[in-house]
Amino acid sequence: MQVANGKIAAEEMARARDALGRIHDIFSATVVGQKDLYRALIVSLLAKGHVLLESVPGLAKTTAATTLSEAISGSFSRIQCTPDLMPNDIVGTQIYTYETGKFSTQLGPVHANMVLLDEINRSSAKTQSAMLEAMQERQTSIGGTIYKLPDPFMVLATQNPVDEEGTYVLPEAQMDRFLLKEILTYPSPQDEIDILTRTAERDFGRSNAEPVTTSDVLFLQELSSRVYVDESIKAYVVALINTTRGGGPRPIADLRRHVRVGASPRGSLALMRVGQALALTQGRNFVVPDDIKALRHTVLRHRLIRTYDALAADIPPEKIIDDVFAAVPTP
Repeated sequence: MQVANGKIAAEEMARARDALGRIHDIFSATVVGQKDLYRALIVSLLAKGHVLLESVPGLAKTTAATTLSEAISGSFSRIQCTPDLMPNDIVGTQIYTYETGKFSTQLGPVHANMVLLDEINRSSAKTQSAMLEAMQERQTSIGGTIYKLPDPFMVLATQNPVDEEGTYVLPEAQMDRFLLKEILTYPSPQDEIDILTRTAERDFGRSNAEPVTTSDVLFLQELSSRVYVDESIKAYVVALINTTRGGGPRPIADLRRHVRVGASPRGSLALMRVGQALALTQGRNFVVPDDIKALRHTVLRHRLIRTYDALAADIPPEKIIDDVFAAVPTP
């Protein structure tokens, strides 16, 4: 098994560049703008992670998920979360057949390469826990039998920050399971004009690029894990995460007033894996400090638990993250 030593042949890098280019061409032919969304999705895919998307309705979250699944020739499922959604509705169930007198297993919609979990905060805690097993263990349990999920497997969960009536707040343990949390904003006026024009001219989805295969995705994931991470970069990541806990080489004086709980070691792993994936998308076989900084908000905003003082003063997690990165010297 190859380790993260950066030993990536020129042919492997060329294959990766070709595959990533085809995925981008197919995605951009259907989804206008949303560059941050694309970057979050492709990085999470390469790093074998899951993405939590937060935005008001109508910002192409479902379109992005279906387009990405088509670009990788993967199976796709959409699950609309409601308060009465049960775990069996997601993972599957056993059905008794009178003709045979036996139970047969019907796998649920989570058994797909790409799963869109729409409005995850509308599902109950019991249903959220069933998704937690699928996301972390990449398997489901039906009638005492374990069923492996397909590989690659990725969850795109969405939540609407505006209409929170009848919702269940995601527990911190499940929030931490998401590699990234991306907050989508409205498209620029020019992008919105482009959307109207392409809709009127029925010019969406026209790409000459051939979709990649799931085998190509597995290759990209394996290649991403081989991107070299220097000891100085690892020390930088650990220093950043320790600073969120009130420690680090240059502790922030009033951090405890704003942060109740800092990031866990899972945050360190996320920064490193995201750095490796970003380096690969840019054609490099090694991680640089800018790879760690690029998606700092997306990686850490959901891993910091703010104090009541910070919430009352409306101090966003992004400001705290920026303060942490400013306090830690860049290698």
